[in-house]
Amino acid sequence: MTVFIASLFLPYTVNFHVESPRNRLSQAAPQPANGATDSASSLPNVAASLFEKSSPTPQQGLTPGATTDHERIFTTNLGKVDEEQSEYPFPATPSSEHQPFTESEAHSPAWGATTSLNQPKPRPILSPSPSILKHQDPIPTPPLPDVQRPESSGRKASFSRAEWTIETAEQGNGGLRNAVRSAKESGYLGDMMWVGTLGMPTDVLAKWTRDDIAEKLEDEYNSLTVFVNDGDFDGHYTHFCKTILWPVFHYQIPDNPKSKAYEDHSWIYYVKLNEEFAKRIAKNWKRGDSIWVQDYHLLLVPAMLRKLLPDAEIGFFLHIAFPSSEVFKCLAPRKELLEGMLGANLIGFQTAEYCRHFLQTCSRILCVEATNEGIQMEDRFINVGTFPIGIDPTSWDKRRKAADVERWVDTISARYHDKRLIVARDKIDSVRGIRQKLLSYELFLNTYPDWADKVVLIQVATSTIEQPELEATISDIAMRINSTHSTLAHQPLVFLKQDLAFPQYLALITVADALMITSLREGMNLTSHEFVYCQDGSYGDKKYGSLILSEFTGSASVFGNHALLVNPWDYRQCSEAIHTALTRGEKERKEVWQELHRAVLQNSTGNWVKSFNETLTKVWNEQSSREIMAVPRLSVPRLVEKYRQTKHRLMIIDYEGTLASWGSPRSIILTTPQRAITTLTELTDDPANVVYVMSSRMPEEMERLFRRVNNLGLIAENGCFVREPRSDEWTHLADKDHVENWKTSVSHILAYFKDRTEGSWIEERHCSLVFHYGSADDSSVAARLAAECADHINDACKNQGVHAVPIEGALIVETAMTNKSSAAELVWRWCLEDPEKKAVGKPGFLLVIGDNREDEPVFRWANKLHKAKAVDYAMTVTLGSRSTEAKATLTQGVTGVLSCLQHLAAPSGTAPAPARQSVMSAGDWGE
Repeated sequence: MTVFIASLFLPYTVNFHVESPRNRLSQAAPQPANGATDSASSLPNVAASLFEKSSPTPQQGLTPGATTDHERIFTTNLGKVDEEQSEYPFPATPSSEHQPFTESEAHSPAWGATTSLNQPKPRPILSPSPSILKHQDPIPTPPLPDVQRPESSGRKASFSRAEWTIETAEQGNGGLRNAVRSAKESGYLGDMMWVGTLGMPTDVLAKWTRDDIAEKLEDEYNSLTVFVNDGDFDGHYTHFCKTILWPVFHYQIPDNPKSKAYEDHSWIYYVKLNEEFAKRIAKNWKRGDSIWVQDYHLLLVPAMLRKLLPDAEIGFFLHIAFPSSEVFKCLAPRKELLEGMLGANLIGFQTAEYCRHFLQTCSRILCVEATNEGIQMEDRFINVGTFPIGIDPTSWDKRRKAADVERWVDTISARYHDKRLIVARDKIDSVRGIRQKLLSYELFLNTYPDWADKVVLIQVATSTIEQPELEATISDIAMRINSTHSTLAHQPLVFLKQDLAFPQYLALITVADALMITSLREGMNLTSHEFVYCQDGSYGDKKYGSLILSEFTGSASVFGNHALLVNPWDYRQCSEAIHTALTRGEKERKEVWQELHRAVLQNSTGNWVKSFNETLTKVWNEQSSREIMAVPRLSVPRLVEKYRQTKHRLMIIDYEGTLASWGSPRSIILTTPQRAITTLTELTDDPANVVYVMSSRMPEEMERLFRRVNNLGLIAENGCFVREPRSDEWTHLADKDHVENWKTSVSHILAYFKDRTEGSWIEERHCSLVFHYGSADDSSVAARLAAECADHINDACKNQGVHAVPIEGALIVETAMTNKSSAAELVWRWCLEDPEKKAVGKPGFLLVIGDNREDEPVFRWANKLHKAKAVDYAMTVTLGSRSTEAKATLTQGVTGVLSCLQHLAAPSGTAPAPARQSVMSAGDWGE
C-alpha cells in the first residue's frame, strides 16, 4: 500500500548548472518566442508574482535607535562551523533513503526567500482580470520556446540544455516534511509518495526536460511532480491563496479601501491547479492506496478525487486555523470550498476549536447535520477530528549536538551574560502581532523601570511580502523604545529584520529566559514547541524558560494554562506576563516546564502521523461498510428460511416511508393503506411474533392509524413513547419536566426564525418541536435560515440534552437522550422477561426495517445485538440508495417491504399471490 501525500510544494526542487556565468538564466531569463523580455521586474503594472524571487537581502542596518553593536554578532561568521565539522549537518543532499529536512519546523522559508539555487525566472505573467465579466478568460501565455533535445547537454546557456540536480527545497511546510521523515524512521509510515509542484517557473523548460525531471523525482525521490503553467500557478497561489484565503482563514477580512482582494477574480486558477493535482494522483492510484491531502492550497482536491476514485481512502488535514462561520461565509466560493473538503473520509484540524468552527460552518452553509463525530450527508458520513502536529524530538536531539550550535550558545551567552533575554521570531505580517508585542514590551519597561537595563528583547522578523505601512509602524515603536530606555552600554530592543541561520536560532532559544508569541491568529505555532524542548539545560546555566503565548494560537490548546496565556490586544496583561516570566523562581519554572515538555512529547510529529493514519484507516473501513455499493440486496428466501426456523420473533418496522408513503404532517384524516393493515394483521395473528411499528408521529395519531390491528406494539415520537401489544397504556421514556424546560427556550428560537421565513410553520409534539419550511415562499432563503436555526439551537442548548436535526423540508428538535434505539432496547428487555407477563419468549429472530437516518440508531443497536450473539439471527434492512449501517437493502420501496412481509406471513409451504410476487426484483431473491 502506498500513501500519497499531496502538498503544494514538493520537498525537492531543481538546481540548474549553466556553464556560462554571462548567460546564467537565474539572472537574465531567455527571450521568449514573442520577443518579450523574460524579466518580471521589467513588466509595468503587474501584480507581485509568486515567481519573483528576491535577491540576497542586504544588511538592513542596526535596530532603530540602536546604541550598541551587539546585534552584529548575528550577521558575522563568528562561530560558524563547516558542515563537515558538524556532527549532524543540515541540510544534506536528499536521497530516497534519507530525507534530512530538519530545520526550524516553525518557519520553513516561504517563497520569495533568498535562495542559492539557480532556477528560471518567470516569463511575463498577467494579473487575473479585474473585471468579473472576464475572470473566466484564460491568462494569455507566450508560447514555449522551440527547443530541441541537444546532442550533448550544456552547449548553450539554456535551462532546457543545462545539467541539473535535485536539491532540498527551501519553501514548503517544514513541519509536514519532518513529520513524514520521522514517521518513516519510526516505522509508522511505509511506502509513500509525495505529490506537489517544484515551486519554480517551468514554462521555459522544454517538455523533455520536464519529463526527465519528473522521472528522476519519481524513481529516486518518491515524488510525483505536478506541472502547471506559470500563469495558473501565480493566479492560484499569489492571488487566490495569499490574497483571499490566507487573510480570511486568519480573521483578516480584506475589506479595507486599498484591498484588491475581491476585485481579483482568480478562483478559476485555484480550481485548475486543484484539478491537476487530482488527475496526477488518480492516474497513479491503485486499489488499497491511501491519499493524504494537505492544507488550504488544495481544498478542492478531496471532492475531485472522490469523483474520480469513488472508493478511495482520502484524508485531508488543515495546517492553519479555520475561522468561525461568520467569517468563512464572507468567501464567495464558500460552498464549493466546503464541498471540496467533504470529499475526504477524514478531515483533521489542529485544535478542537477549529474542528467546531468547521462543523458549525457546514451546518449553516450546506444545511447538513453536524454531529460531534463529523458531517452526515444524505449519501455518506465524513468524520472530523483533532490532530495537533508538533516537532520531531529525535532529530532535534541530533541537531543540538552539532559543534556550530554549541559555539553559538557560547557566543550569545558571553555577549548577554548579565542580561535577561526575551526572544521572538515572527514573519512581518498583520497576523503575527509584532506591533502588539512591541507595545506590550514598551509598557513593561515604562511600568517597571528597574528592569530597563536588565532585559533585552531580541525580535527576529522575516519579511515575506511588502507591507510598508506595518513595517514603518513597527520601526517607529522600536525607535521610541530604544530612544527612551537605552544607554551607551545597553540596548533593550534588538530588532533583526532578517532570518537567522539555523544554528543561531537554535542557540538563541536555548539561552533565552522567555519566548514571547503574540500572534493574533495562528494554526499551531511550533516555535513554542521548539523553545520548550531546548530549555532542558543541556547548554549553559539557563534553563526552564517561561513561555508567553497568545491564546489565539493552536499551541495554546496543547499547553493550556502551563504557558502564560495572553490576549495580544491586552497590553497590560502582556506586560504583566513579561514581569511574571522574569521574576519566577527556578522551582516554579521547572514544574511548569515539565508539564510543557510532556505536552511537546505527547504531540510529536511521529504521533501525529500515527494517529492520523490509524484514524483514517478506521473511519474508511467503517464508512465503506455503510456505502450503498457495499450493502447487498435482501435475500428474501433466506429471510423466510430463518423466520420459519425460529419459535420466537421480534420485528420493528418504520411507518412513513416504509409501510406507507409519506403523508402531510397537517393531514386531518390519517389513514394507513389497507395492504399494510392486512399484512400487519397476518403477522400479529401468529402468537410467535411480536411486531412493533415506529414513527415520529404522536401517540394519539399512531393509535388512530393502527386501531384495526390487534396485538401490535407502537413506538411514537422517535422512541419517546412505547406501547406494548395487547395494552392501552403508553410508557414514557422521555422525562416530562425536562422536555417542558427545553421546549420553553427552543420555542422562542424557532419563533424568531419562523417570523423571518414566509410560509413556514411550527408543529408542536409532546416531546419535540418541528420547524416546517418546505412550503416557504423562498426555498433557498428558508433552507439557509433553517440551517442557522439548527446551529444556534445545537450550540445554545447542548447542555440541555437537545439537538436539532435537519430533514427534508423541516427541522426537528428533540431530546438527544431518547431515540428509536432506546425504545428498541426497552422492547427487547420486555421480550426477555417472564413470558406470562410481557411477551412470548426470547426472540431468536430479529428484523428491523427503516428508510431514513432516524432509523440508523436501531440498525446499529440490532447489529451490535447480533454481533454479541444475544440473538441467533438479526437482519437490518433499509430502503433506497444512501449511506447506511443496515445489512441489506430493498429496492422496491414501500411495495417491496409489504411483499417481503407477506412472504413471511404466508403459511409454510405456500407463497403469496402471483401479483404480490411480481413486485420483488430478481436481485431480492438472491444472496
